[in-house]
Amino acid sequence: MRNVVLLGCTGSIGTSTIKVAEDLRDCIRLVGLAAGNNAELLLAQARKLQPAAISIADPSRAQELRDLLGGGMAVFSGAQGLVKLATLPEADIVLIAIVGTAGLQPALAAIRAGKDIAVASKEILVMAGEIVMREAQAHGVRVLTVDSEHSAIFQCLEGKPAESVRRLWLTASGGPFRTTPREAFPDITIERALQHPSWVMGRKITIDSATLFNKGLEMIEARWLFDVEMARVAVIVHPQSVVHSMVEFVDGSILAQLSTPDMCLPIQYALTYPARALSNRVQTNLAKLGQLTFEEPDPERFPALTLARRAGEIGGTLPAVLNAANEVAVEAFASRRIRFPDISAVVRRVMDRHPVIPHPTLEQIIEADQWARHEAERG
Repeated sequence: MRNVVLLGCTGSIGTSTIKVAEDLRDCIRLVGLAAGNNAELLLAQARKLQPAAISIADPSRAQELRDLLGGGMAVFSGAQGLVKLATLPEADIVLIAIVGTAGLQPALAAIRAGKDIAVASKEILVMAGEIVMREAQAHGVRVLTVDSEHSAIFQCLEGKPAESVRRLWLTASGGPFRTTPREAFPDITIERALQHPSWVMGRKITIDSATLFNKGLEMIEARWLFDVEMARVAVIVHPQSVVHSMVEFVDGSILAQLSTPDMCLPIQYALTYPARALSNRVQTNLAKLGQLTFEEPDPERFPALTLARRAGEIGGTLPAVLNAANEVAVEAFASRRIRFPDISAVVRRVMDRHPVIPHPTLEQIIEADQWARHEAERG
């Protein structure tokens, strides 16, 4: 039995995690649940799962939840509530599925409290990968991944040393605009950008999939998770989204992990690792799929990959700036204030203006993040 704290319980990863926990009641117990502003769903989940504690982002809703739950469950709120849950004494692992930078402090708190963490929030390792991995090593805890791509690489590596790897291949579906001519990009609407061909996800990550910024962020994540330099991290477009990623070894062998797209599988593997628990949720029929295809990504139409590689190679505070500027630009596009190609253009301009700090402290990373948001708002 693994006691799990779930930060981000009402989002797509969170609700999938609850499905996994319900499938594997003999293996997984959810002892903590944290939500953003969806108090109604959090309340329903708390009543059903009976965790030891819950947390809500809005402090004004916390007392309401206490009253409705009858006082038999601890109710926290705000940023401090996330840290409280992340350090619950009974927790074995903390799954962080919070969009944006809010997951960074609870991730570090969990590590310092001796908890394994499972990361679904890209920002944690993109912004502070050096710090997070150093802290995890110092405290003897594991940093597991819930991203389907990184889970695939983790499964293919099976503990093999970084020096045995020639290249990590992250697969990308190509998003909804894989074949859209570049000259048509200025006319792309938010509605079209949210029509992902393979996955059902939240708004931010769906738009990131359309620009391929999600793949750029995953490149930086992979650099830290698997201790390889950026030159050994590559992206290939695979429209069927069945090969979730691959590892090419120095002898030329390539290992891949395949399954139909379903986030329950990487979530389950992270929470039950190193065991593999029986589940019939994911079924893959290769004969029905018929064929799997691959193609090179087009850096002219999708400059996010080049920007992310630059940020990962330079390092320091630049990945945090990339991430923050992209968040602001995505919101501006979603609010119809800028056009689709402007997302990458805003990020490039902010990166060009940033004086990089190498090997930054956490405080310097947060300052760079705030600086980049301000600069991105300026355009």
